[in-house]
Amino acid sequence: MKKKLIISDKNIRFFCGLQNNAYYCNVKYSIKMDTDQQFDAVIDRCRKLFEKKASDYGTAWRIMRPESVTDQIFIKANRIREIEITKTALVDEGVESEFVGMINYAIMGLIQLEKGFASTADFSADEAVKYYNIYAAKAKELMMRKNHDYGEAWRTMRVSSITDLILMKLYRIKQIEDHNGKTTVSEGIDAGYYDIINYSVFNLIKLNEEKININQ
Repeated sequence: MKKKLIISDKNIRFFCGLQNNAYYCNVKYSIKMDTDQQFDAVIDRCRKLFEKKASDYGTAWRIMRPESVTDQIFIKANRIREIEITKTALVDEGVESEFVGMINYAIMGLIQLEKGFASTADFSADEAVKYYNIYAAKAKELMMRKNHDYGEAWRTMRVSSITDLILMKLYRIKQIEDHNGKTTVSEGIDAGYYDIINYSVFNLIKLNEEKININQ
């Protein structure tokens, strides 16, 4: 099969070619979103899962102490790193679902830091989503400020490098937690959670772009 690119711009590519002794043409559209839109799309995906789980399980996560939330995120980040290193997953779940889970757990962690953990599932699903949206918006605001200052440097990074940054943040958070939340010069636990949200969003954006490029 021979294929020739006839027309190309940033949004449309028009191909013609010869296949099985017949000519054919097709058009591929690629509408590029900016970081603002991509962030919203990722958070919307994560929020939908959060809402579905709240419908199925209620807000049982409200009993979790922040340290337990951190450990859940750590398990997911460590699994991603192992899959990246070994190129093998024995459980039929890819890394994308783990990044989604880390985003949602990090937002839960921020809620727990502000509201404290409870002895029962004391939030309604609607109340949980309200707080979810508040912290997702704060994470986006932080991301946009840093993106401005660093010039979207994350786009030049490997997914695996960002995974390592997430794990580094988690080790720092665990250290702070072991010191009862006290730091001398470092930012607090909440700053670590925000970074985990944004790094996970970046990797989900990059993984989605890789899939789009493969399909084009």
